[in-house]
Amino acid sequence: MAVSVDSARWLINEMVKVAWQVEEVLSWVGIFYLGKVTLGVAWEVGTGLRTHLWSKMVTRDLPREYGGRWAVVTGATDGIGKAYATELAKNGMNIILVSRTQEKLENVAQEIRGRYAVETEIVRADFSVGRTIYDDISKHLEGKEIGILVNNVGVAGSALCLFIDAPEDDIWALVNVNVASVPAMTKLVLPGMIARRKGAIVNISSAAEIFSLPLLQLYCASKAFVNRFSEIVEFECRSSGITVQTLVPCTVWTNMNNFDPAIHKEGWVSPFPSRYAYHALSTLGYARCTTGYWAHSLQVWALKKMPSFLLKTMYMKIKKPSQKKHS
Repeated sequence: MAVSVDSARWLINEMVKVAWQVEEVLSWVGIFYLGKVTLGVAWEVGTGLRTHLWSKMVTRDLPREYGGRWAVVTGATDGIGKAYATELAKNGMNIILVSRTQEKLENVAQEIRGRYAVETEIVRADFSVGRTIYDDISKHLEGKEIGILVNNVGVAGSALCLFIDAPEDDIWALVNVNVASVPAMTKLVLPGMIARRKGAIVNISSAAEIFSLPLLQLYCASKAFVNRFSEIVEFECRSSGITVQTLVPCTVWTNMNNFDPAIHKEGWVSPFPSRYAYHALSTLGYARCTTGYWAHSLQVWALKKMPSFLLKTMYMKIKKPSQKKHS
């Protein structure tokens, strides 16, 4: 009987020792995890301050910094494109405006020349047509040192609809405008930039790509291409002195958002293009991929904490697509 009691005590003592050892291991795991989380948050805060605050405190000479006095902006007659072109002109860059509407091009060019002591040139091009437009664009770029390219042109396609309801023409137009234009325009300016070992390429993506939102399947997929293409080209050109940046804005008050009645006035989370462009341009050279605007960075940070399925479900319920019947 005594042997049985001693055995039980020994077993209990051993179990207690093991429990203490496990507790000690778990404590160290907790400490390491807490340290990792703390360092991660500190890194995010530091990166955010550098990108959105410190970048605005530095005086910059963009033509000298990026090796050319000319900047090319696609989709330059409205929204972010027009605002970004204006901001570049304010910083001393001559502007080549590329868009599809001649009258708008002339008006924007005149407006920029009237406000800033820079040169402008216009190129009428409908990116939805596809490959045939790039020879003409190339001719307008000949003999000019292109310091900055802004691939901004984009369309939303069949906004807020199920993929099965998307018109085939919209599919091809979206591919030509949102996808093909980015590598095609990059191909035109990159050789000159590499030869000078200076230059910047800014590709406008969208935060919608990060969350793969339903009802915007084609748009999100096209912007995912922009992000991945930028990431790879940036790595390939890193040793050549070329800056490649992806901007992933959330809601900006533009004509592209006219389909959404919820976006009808400026707010701190949905700025006018002029405010967005001011903030976005200041981040060039400070972040490879950024929202370009501090409030959007906070939005993305918060939304990333939500389960992806929950975010998609909420978006579907809020937007309520008009669904057609299919046989």
